[in-house]
Amino acid sequence: MDDKDRVIVDMLTKDARTPLTKIAKKLGITEAAVRKRLKNLEEKNIITGYTALVNPSALGYNTVSLTGIDTEPEKLLDVASKMKEYDFARNVFITTGDHMIMVEIWAKDGDELTRIISDVIGKIEGVKRVCPAIVLEKLK
Repeated sequence: MDDKDRVIVDMLTKDARTPLTKIAKKLGITEAAVRKRLKNLEEKNIITGYTALVNPSALGYNTVSLTGIDTEPEKLLDVASKMKEYDFARNVFITTGDHMIMVEIWAKDGDELTRIISDVIGKIEGVKRVCPAIVLEKLK
């Protein structure tokens, strides 16, 4: 990966819909050269996909929680895999630090988050502790 590839990745990270012509102009290369570089970045698994950033509250999800989940050690991967199945789990991470798993949960309100924690996550075999932290404001 060279400096031109880094510019491509940076521009697409900021806006995945950046026109290839705009990238080409910034780099001083042809659009075809940008397309070739993109294909190479995708084949090397450097760029793994393109996505839209969504405002949860605009969709009716007024409560977003970064929820730590602690498990029995031998159940870590089972619980993490199970969490990936739920639509409310927008991102699932296996982590070091305070919690073994971190999950970004989107819920309609506090009552729904409570139900998710107690009736779904809390009942998964191997879960020992669930620690939600409600996001007050996303800054970046």
